[in-house]
Amino acid sequence: MNGMSLVRGMNATLGHLAPELAARQMRRVFTIPHTPAPRAWERPWEEGAERITLRFGLSALRWGSGPAVLLQHGWEGRPTQFAVLIEALLDAGFAVVALDGPAHGRSPGREATPVQFARALTEAAAELPPLRALIGHSMGGASAMLAVQMGLRAEQLITVSAPSRLLLMLERFSRFVGLPPFAGERFIAQVERRAGMPVSELDVSRYQLSMPGLVVHAADDKVVPAGEARRIHQFWPGSRLLELEQGGHSQVLADPRLVEAVLAQLGTARPRLTASGG
Repeated sequence: MNGMSLVRGMNATLGHLAPELAARQMRRVFTIPHTPAPRAWERPWEEGAERITLRFGLSALRWGSGPAVLLQHGWEGRPTQFAVLIEALLDAGFAVVALDGPAHGRSPGREATPVQFARALTEAAAELPPLRALIGHSMGGASAMLAVQMGLRAEQLITVSAPSRLLLMLERFSRFVGLPPFAGERFIAQVERRAGMPVSELDVSRYQLSMPGLVVHAADDKVVPAGEARRIHQFWPGSRLLELEQGGHSQVLADPRLVEAVLAQLGTARPRLTASGG
């Protein structure tokens, strides 16, 4: 029996006998990140950046000078995962700031939720020059959309591999770890309490996104279904949609077509989308 099968078996039993306990254990798994160290190709970017500390101890990396672009990684991600995009943005004359999300990297905290990520983005943006763009990957993309609802201002918003609603991700996680239905409901309720906001409100269909933007997703993403990008695009009138046939959940960040589309969105290159666009 592999590790995941054992977890599912334990949750199936404990979820019936003590659903609140099983839910609490899985809530901890869902909200307490374990950030891997940067890979070898990322290290030069970390070493070449200026490490800055923002309000409430939030840590970030900064490169270059010019109009500001703020980047937010996803769950258990790192700023340097954007290395290919960072290089392109610097070459195009932008200053780039990439935030360590709460409880990630050198930022404080033990637990993190999309709401905490969004608040951190809002706090970080308040200390930076006016943002030319806000770019978020995965949960960072979902949090970027929420941060806009909280008052963050940026000329452009770009999401990559982002979910359109937290409830879908919670339900997928609950099924993945084998929680019985009632324990799954308790798990979602516990995450809501930790986030301080009903999960029904963490949904792009409830948002007002008035700025122009770009939604990027790979069809073979096994973490966040590609249909989430189409749903974001549906509820965001000013957005363009770029769907790539390959790239998975994270490797898409290094795709030349993503880089080209981002630069085009920021007005520094002519768009030439080879995948389906909208």
